[in-house]
Amino acid sequence: MTDRHDQARNGRNGKFAAVRVVMFDLDGTLIDSRRDLVLSVNATLRYMGRPELPHETIYKLVGSGAAVLVQRALGHGATEDESQRGLEYFLRYYREHMLDNTVAYPGVSEGLTMLKDRSLAVLTNKPVKFSQAILEGLGLAQYFRVVYGGNSFASKKPDPEGARVILRDFQASPAEAMLVGDSAVDVRTARNAGTWSCGVRYGLGPEGFRAHPPDLLLDSLTELRAHLDATLE
Repeated sequence: MTDRHDQARNGRNGKFAAVRVVMFDLDGTLIDSRRDLVLSVNATLRYMGRPELPHETIYKLVGSGAAVLVQRALGHGATEDESQRGLEYFLRYYREHMLDNTVAYPGVSEGLTMLKDRSLAVLTNKPVKFSQAILEGLGLAQYFRVVYGGNSFASKKPDPEGARVILRDFQASPAEAMLVGDSAVDVRTARNAGTWSCGVRYGLGPEGFRAHPPDLLLDSLTELRAHLDATLE
């Protein structure tokens, strides 16, 4: 771990002063999509003749993209053909229902407005067209200059490919960027790309922060601006 990450956890002010690019995870960070994901997974399990899963169980499966989510839900005994048929059904169902119950978390719109002078991007493992449609449907698309999804690159988070593309998009160094997310996957992505990491406590996977602590931990995105503006003591 680098010295600047050690300094971050020591709580020194001004450590994020160089950050001008902020990348955001989507599910669990910007949007509360839990109910629509759960209903879509259980609809897929019914279609595949499998028993439904408890909501809390499905929450823990989210974060590595739709294909992995369906594979995990079907279980270890699922064949490749079953996983593919399940994924195709899940995507059809979710496309029709992804905005039934999904909302932005409290403080997200306000927090993004406070960061309007920064270069903002979305980096999610959700398929990019679904991500764009949700952001547009919730009135959040206006804040982001680029949106990349799990099918935008050959690899997904925690591989740093997407983060590195965003750095190139904005001609920024890793020290000038931060990745905000709700899970260990996001922290690991930031570490792999050499950027700062920021976690939110309200998302789907904050328990993962115990093993992979972020440089900054927030209760609301409205808190982020003050940390970026802090000066050295």
